[in-house]
Amino acid sequence: MAGVKKPPTKKSFFKAVFKHSSEAIAIIDSKDRIVEVNPAGCKLFGVTKKKLINKLITQFLVSPSHWKQVQERGEIQVKQPKKKVKTVEYSLVKNVLAEYNLLILRDITDSQLQAVLELDLHHQRVELFSEVTLKIRQSLQLEEILQTAVTEVQRILQADRVLIYQVFADGTGMPIREAVLSEFKPILGVEFPEEVFPQDYRELYTKGRVRAIANVHDQDAGFAECLIEFMKEWMVKAKLVVPILQNFKSPTETKGDHLWGLLIAHQCQAPREWTEFEQELMQQLADQIGIALSQAELLENLEDLVTKRTAKLRQEISERTRAEAALRHSEEQLRLIANGLPVLIAYVDNRQHYRFNNQAYQTWLGLPPQEIDDCHLLQVHGEKEYQQIQSYVEIALRGETVTYERDLVLQDGCVHSLSITYIPHLQAQKTIQGFFALTSDITDRKAIERMKDEFISVVSHELRTPLTSIHSSLKILATGKLGSLASQGERMLKIADEQTERLVHLVNNVLDLQRIQSGKIVMNKQACQAKELMIEAIQTMKTLAQEQAIQLSFKPCNSVVWADRDYILQTLTNLVSNAIKFSPPNSTVMLSAAINSEKKPDHKHQSISYITFIVRDQGQGIPQDRLETIFERFQQVDSSDSRKKGGTGLGLAICRQIVEGHGGQIWAESCLEKGSTFYFTLPELIQSEEDLHD
Repeated sequence: MAGVKKPPTKKSFFKAVFKHSSEAIAIIDSKDRIVEVNPAGCKLFGVTKKKLINKLITQFLVSPSHWKQVQERGEIQVKQPKKKVKTVEYSLVKNVLAEYNLLILRDITDSQLQAVLELDLHHQRVELFSEVTLKIRQSLQLEEILQTAVTEVQRILQADRVLIYQVFADGTGMPIREAVLSEFKPILGVEFPEEVFPQDYRELYTKGRVRAIANVHDQDAGFAECLIEFMKEWMVKAKLVVPILQNFKSPTETKGDHLWGLLIAHQCQAPREWTEFEQELMQQLADQIGIALSQAELLENLEDLVTKRTAKLRQEISERTRAEAALRHSEEQLRLIANGLPVLIAYVDNRQHYRFNNQAYQTWLGLPPQEIDDCHLLQVHGEKEYQQIQSYVEIALRGETVTYERDLVLQDGCVHSLSITYIPHLQAQKTIQGFFALTSDITDRKAIERMKDEFISVVSHELRTPLTSIHSSLKILATGKLGSLASQGERMLKIADEQTERLVHLVNNVLDLQRIQSGKIVMNKQACQAKELMIEAIQTMKTLAQEQAIQLSFKPCNSVVWADRDYILQTLTNLVSNAIKFSPPNSTVMLSAAINSEKKPDHKHQSISYITFIVRDQGQGIPQDRLETIFERFQQVDSSDSRKKGGTGLGLAICRQIVEGHGGQIWAESCLEKGSTFYFTLPELIQSEEDLHD
């Protein structure tokens, strides 16, 4: 058909592709000779086709020996005239035709060079970044960190102005560090209003936004008109802005990073395209500034803490020094006082080792305190003496205060009577740390008491006989057998009889008390029914109660006590008699007894029960400060009233001696105008009824 072109034949098509291919194509025979090559191949080898045909391919290779090791794909180096070397990538297709191979070559010299250049550039960037980072991190002072950052960034980017802009909590901000060329106006210290840096901008930068503006006047920049005017004032043509974030939570923020500020580069002479490298460098340096800021802030806080702690430690050391000085002064004063006292003072720890002794130990016993310090009691006093005090030491180390008396030969060679008290030392956890030992010489007091007792005994014995005669004579006169007396004489006789009887009673009480205290009386203890003792005491006091218009009441107890019947009956009648004498008419005196629920150990550490006898009146009461002294000799609540009632001031003292002689205790409780209650305890004897009646 006319006008229609015939399609090319395969031969013409492949010939065209071979001729116009941009890649070098060569056909090589089995002996590695080039039999055909396209124009691109001639260009690659740098010679004409005529010089290539029938030549060995190895003649044009830098390393001919490598040709024997070629694979289907790989790289080889081709040498051109004038010693030019090309790096090529090859593909080898063997036996395309019988005895012929197809070799396709592509020049990659430029791409390799570009890769090397990029690698060098990357290495330079890493070195540059490391250098700047090192300069930033070498300083721990915040001001120096920021100034180093802007100076180095300006040097690297060759920017007209680089500044660090700090963002404040109220939305405003201010450049706090700047590096600027001399021909441009500094912006340092100018406060930016919130309109220039609105809330939505802050939120975007907090999320890590980086803004690279080549021309601030382009519509695509998207700046508000007020911001454009602001930048025009400072001649800003292009800008690169990256956020400075601190990775910590502030008190006002609960999540995410904290936007501390911005790192900003300005180009003022003309617009500028910011490269990817420059953007990455700015971003990485901003991250380093954020880390340095956090470290500087932590350091500042640490320095503040160290300063405060140092001041506190100095204060504590000063206070401790003063306290130690005061303690030493106090210890010196206590030691001076302890050494000046005429008593033995010591502290013994819970291992029974002496920890403190005053100077009296050397004066009295010939034991220097420094030599017996930290020595065991047995080592200091010897086995014989230690056995005498061991039981008392054990009591003190159980937490009980103990007092005892003993005779000891002192340095003067004389026997002295000593009163020794052990006071336990308890800590807050009630653990026994040791005890204080106080020893006083009571030799003179003992001698005076013996003289006094002997005097009282002699006087009392000397008074008893004439008093008995006088009392008997007065009784006879009162009967009228020797004649009658006038009424006034009878009244005087009655007074004399009453006073004589009171004096006889006083002498008898003095003698009883003296005998009990001297130990001359041995109490005849036996099993006694508490109920029988109480009934007999009530019967004895019944007449006195009727005379005083007092009602007696008692609540018996069926327990058995181990006691001297006569002395316990004397104690009960004495207490009931006192209650009657000091009670108002038409009132009641109650006598009762009860078994204690609490058991106490005796001197053998055995648990025993006690019976408590109780005498309660409705009298005028006893002041609290007199509840202890009334059990001493010749002590009365109101001496004038006692004389009216016929009291001697010895009854309660005798009662205490009797009760304590039975291993019991006696005490009183009282409320003014409401009456008093007297208590005393006796050990309970637990046995069968058959044993009791036997």
